Amino acid sequence: MTSLRKPEDAGFPGAPRFLGIDAAGREVLTFVPGEVAGRLSGGQQKLLELARVLVAEPKLILLDEPAAGVNPVLLETLVDRIVRLNRSGVTFLVIEHNIDLVMTVCRPIVVMAQGKLIYHGDAAGVRQDRRVLDAYLGGMPA
Repeated sequence: MTSLRKPEDAGFPGAPRFLGIDAAGREVLTFVPGEVAGRLSGGQQKLLELARVLVAEPKLILLDEPAAGVNPVLLETLVDRIVRLNRSGVTFLVIEHNIDLVMTVCRPIVVMAQGKLIYHGDAAGVRQDRRVLDAYLGGMPA
């Protein structure tokens, strides 16, 4: 098994560039201890996944339920990284049920129910949209 280390320790000349780890990826990895990936917590694994994706220098990142199983402290760190990466030009497509995360990172917000688009707009509007309330809150007011 291999433990996570700084890229410079990997033994490759120019390891940071060879491994594709840029400043954003290194920053994400600062929250992941030098541990075997399988022993990391769920939140630490999500941060590691984000750092791995950054190796490809993507313009678009798809996140499927990034908040699932993540403790609140690490979730705050993950959300911070997503927001900062987005500000630097990376687009995110986020599939998520954690409404607080959605309200924080998603602009616009798109809501689907039973395979159909039921809302497209901003955070203020989604909280008041009757179709969204009926589909996800049983018609209860926000």
